This record gives sequence, C-alpha cells and structure tokens, in this order.
Amino acid sequence: MRIECGARTDQGRVRTSNEDSFVANLGKRIFLVADGMGGHAAGEIASRMTAEKIEEVLSAGSTAPGATEDLLRFAVEQANASVHETQKLRPDYRGMGSTLTLLTVSDDSYAIAQVGDSRAYLLRDRDLIQLTQDHSLVWPLYKSGVITKDEISRNPRKNLITRSIGTQPQVEADVQTGFVRGGDLFLLCSDGLTDVLSDGDLSQTLLNGNADPQYLCDILIDTANARGGPDNITTVVVRLLPD
Repeated sequence: MRIECGARTDQGRVRTSNEDSFVANLGKRIFLVADGMGGHAAGEIASRMTAEKIEEVLSAGSTAPGATEDLLRFAVEQANASVHETQKLRPDYRGMGSTLTLLTVSDDSYAIAQVGDSRAYLLRDRDLIQLTQDHSLVWPLYKSGVITKDEISRNPRKNLITRSIGTQPQVEADVQTGFVRGGDLFLLCSDGLTDVLSDGDLSQTLLNGNADPQYLCDILIDTANARGGPDNITTVVVRLLPD
C-alpha cells in the first residue's frame, strides 16, 4: 500500500503563539497531532516533547504483528513520563500538558492512540467517520443526546479536557486498530479546526478526490482562519493508495 501525506500547523488569527505540534513521518508511517496547554510557552514545550518522544519510541520499536497496540501504549507512557517529570522540575512549566492523536499505518491495518480532544477521522466510501472520542467534560453530553455534535464547540466547558499527556503521573490512552483499504483518507487535527468547521464542512473538503493531501491541509486551515481562526490549527492528512 502506497501512502501520501500532507501536514501544516498555523497560529490562527487570535493566539499570539502556536502551541500545536505534529509529526508526519512518511518513512516510518507515524503521524500525530499534539495540542499543548500551559502558560509561559509551556504548552508549546509540552506538545513538542510529546511529539518528539512518541516519534523516537515508535521509530525504535518493534513492528511485529500483534505488538502494535502495546507499542503505542508504551510510547504514550514514555511521553507522559517525560512531560510530567519536566513540569515537576520547572515551576514555570507547572501544570503543562498536551493532547495526542496518533496514527500508525501498515500495509493492511492502522492503529490509533488517543488522549485529549484532538481528533482522527477516516473518509471511506464517501463517508466521514470520527474514529476518536474526545476526552472532555462535554463529550458525554453529546454521547447521551443532551447536545448535538455541532453544539460541542459552543459549550462553555468545551475546553475542559479529562485526559492529557503530562499533567498526571500516569495516563490511559484509548487504542484501537482496524483494516485499511485503498482509497482510505485519514485526517488528524487539533480542536482549532473542529471548533469552527463541522463534520459536514470537513467531509465536503476531503471529498475533493483529485486534491493532494497537502492541498487539503492548506484548504482546511485557510477556511478555519477565514472563519476567525480563534485557536491554533493543525492538520495532517494521510491517503492510502493501492500499489
């Protein structure tokens, strides 16, 4: 299975710095988005540390069948320990953390690890599916039918997340695997995108089958900025092509 990808991060139109990080390692087939939090640039440091540690561990780890889920969990544990220890030692970094949405792809399967409220989507057969669940106070309200999905971004508690990398000594990642098919398209993104673009907006853009992944990343971010760009915005688009 051949893979092509695009990636971009943008400060947005309101924030004075960019606390998002990403990895788009086509050779190792490692893709992730991390959205940092914390004052005094600590969020930027937390997301960068998370991205770098995940890439380091996965690049050195085993790719044996059956080991993928354990390897992803191990990588998350190592990233969490790294960020947590740093924020304990540096008072100005106290409380810093990061979300993580991680995708790895093989010739016949994918694996995802999730912590926080960045997201992973899969476009298959013209249907867009959100693969991850937000670890936030608002997500259960959506799952129970109290609010609609479009109302999540307007809820005043939307940014209160219940899991993050580095804020606690341990963190549990949601890990899932699935089979891939030629033509599958994955989108990883921070909430700076999904706060202003609905699933319908995302689907309409991603269904442009003739566009390369980098163009899709650019269009998504440019659209979010045109709608105010209230937060940092990061997108990683991965397309699978038959050999």
